[in-house]
Amino acid sequence: MTGRTPRLSRLRRVVPEGRGGRARRRGTQPKVVALGGGMGLSASLAALRRITGDLTAVVTVADDGGSSGRLRDELGVLPPGDLRKALAALCGDDDWGQTWARVIQHRFQSKGDLHDHAVGNLLIVALWEQLGDHVQALDLVGKLLGAHGRVLPMSAVPLELQALVKGHDPERPDEIDTVRGQATVALTPGEVQSVHLVPNDPPAVPEAVEAVLDADWVVLGPGSWFSSVIPHLLVPELLNALVETKARRVLSLNLAPQPGETEGFSPQRHLEVLGRHAPKLALDVVLADQAAVPDRALLTEAAQRFGAAVELAPVARTDGTPRHDPELLAAAYDRIFRMHGRIGPWR
Repeated sequence: MTGRTPRLSRLRRVVPEGRGGRARRRGTQPKVVALGGGMGLSASLAALRRITGDLTAVVTVADDGGSSGRLRDELGVLPPGDLRKALAALCGDDDWGQTWARVIQHRFQSKGDLHDHAVGNLLIVALWEQLGDHVQALDLVGKLLGAHGRVLPMSAVPLELQALVKGHDPERPDEIDTVRGQATVALTPGEVQSVHLVPNDPPAVPEAVEAVLDADWVVLGPGSWFSSVIPHLLVPELLNALVETKARRVLSLNLAPQPGETEGFSPQRHLEVLGRHAPKLALDVVLADQAAVPDRALLTEAAQRFGAAVELAPVARTDGTPRHDPELLAAAYDRIFRMHGRIGPWR
């Protein structure tokens, strides 16, 4: 012991007022629910927490790779990785938030069993075992982090993603195979035709359904199209909520096709496969980066099949990487909420 105060204890924590993690007055901000997984959802949450204090993330639970896959196989738990990433994205920009974001994202490096496990994954799973309640445990982690929003799994049971893929085996380019596992689907060299979940009618987390039904806005995407975005539409209760909600719905498109999973996809192709998986789903707005849309007329035509308008805005980082800039994406969401939503105080 050196007698120095550990850095964490020197941080000034601002205790949030209410579950959202940010002091707010009810009725002045939109209730927003964001659905997805992985880095795409993280980008959306990092933007949305800048413009509303009433934010809920509903996260896919089909991951079977890396630390999440190992914990899932060994303990039979939900894969915690995408839930952890969502919580990290909801951390504030102050010292407290950024320190905890780094802590829960930290991965151990060793030659033993802990190698590559993320601290946040272990923390989440430990609380699941202690409390026996997925939602209560995630709420507690969010409170510890001072998260600017709530994180929920889309289902309370671990799910397996399966895909019909044409040319998964390069030596048989015309054959269609069933590919199992989110990690394998995301990296397939073939063309994904469709995806489904096992079990095929998983129960939705009730709090997730309630959040969608009670929202002002629901945001779907960006993210891995077949392994993070579309799976939400394959949970019957969640899809029914998305169809029946009075919330307005915005679909946020990716900045570029994903190698393997959506290689060669145009923006309108993303909409077409979404429609095949959820033909009853309606949308209000499709958001895309102007530089990522070579033909606005074709995208507009595809969006109109969902009843949606197209909004183009600069939302990409300026470093040339296909990643969303949180500030630019926040500005785009804020403009959409104001232009296509209600005028004046919410609720």
